Amino acid sequence: MPDAGPQHGWEPLVGSAQSVVLEVLRAGPRPRTELAARLGLSGPSLSRITKPLLEAGILIERDGVQQTVTGRPSIPLDIDQDAHHFIGVKLTGDSLFAVSTDHRGEVLTEREEPLADRDVSAVVARVAEVIAAITAADDRVRGVCVALGGATEDRRTVRRAPFLGWEDVPLAALLADATGLPCSVENDVRALTHAEHWFGEGRDHRSFALLTIGAGIGLGLVVGGTVVAGAHGAAGSIGHQRLGGTAGTSDLRCEFGHRGCARAVISARAIALAGSASLGRQVSAADLLDVARSDGTGADARAARTVVDTAAEALGLLVADVVNVVDPEVVLLSGELVGVAEVGRAALDRSVEAARHWSTPAPTVIAQPFRFNEWARGAAAVAIQMHALGA
Repeated sequence: MPDAGPQHGWEPLVGSAQSVVLEVLRAGPRPRTELAARLGLSGPSLSRITKPLLEAGILIERDGVQQTVTGRPSIPLDIDQDAHHFIGVKLTGDSLFAVSTDHRGEVLTEREEPLADRDVSAVVARVAEVIAAITAADDRVRGVCVALGGATEDRRTVRRAPFLGWEDVPLAALLADATGLPCSVENDVRALTHAEHWFGEGRDHRSFALLTIGAGIGLGLVVGGTVVAGAHGAAGSIGHQRLGGTAGTSDLRCEFGHRGCARAVISARAIALAGSASLGRQVSAADLLDVARSDGTGADARAARTVVDTAAEALGLLVADVVNVVDPEVVLLSGELVGVAEVGRAALDRSVEAARHWSTPAPTVIAQPFRFNEWARGAAAVAIQMHALGA
């Protein structure tokens, strides 16, 4: 058992000790009786497991006393969520977003920096500078994760990152050498899925789907309590799935020339193109959503809402496809353009209802408010996970 106080990272935990710590980390303070019941352990077994964890400072006892069903007091067990901090970094084609979080993924600090040079060595140096600035003011940082759009392998290597023009980059090792900290890399949608699974809306669900709408279209899946990565780490590559049944979209092409795929209709580029054509002036997807959100009844507002409804209908087809195949307990919608689901909610719901299989229950669909630093927070959640598992 680790001989470390809260000021140090713990050594890898295994078996029931790991299960206890992960349950408390994800679910929050729990009395011993509830922990034992949730983990299928006897009271004496739990006491035996938790005693060295308490002595090592990995678990702590909270002051609040909860009554058990027998009326006997039970002191909740918890972690000291401020004892260990983590850094998450999100890379785009031209920017770097970084956050530091506590042990439960609550954001403590955040930074945004430009990426003037996409060369690997230049990006590694820039990320290392930001990490150094954060750790100079915080000596509790235990790990780092970088999230980006693209394919990653074993949380060590970036196989392909189209926005950065990278292929086969051992980014985790390069950053570990540059920072002296444990580092990992992960696909951004999968990282966000891990954050939702451990600390967000998905925490209480054994299965859920996370659809993200922005520059691309992403899908994260949790099935049986496990985030699905796929045989080659590419599960969730739904952006180029061909859509059918959305009026006027079958001939639209994405930037790769695919006809009628999700990116051709729902992505930021697609919505900006459709909005600019409809309004007769150059607008971004965000601009179009602002016009559609307005209370105006003029031609621009009506045209903007039509474009948004078309995108929302297409999004509903994707939701229905996921529901028909996976049957998740809940579908979460997120990303920079989640406003499409908010403004076009009626069109989205109609589309889901029309396209879902008759035997599949109507899904619970939640459109979540989104800030761009959520991508970096997702990366931090992976760093927390790596630390907690001793990976």
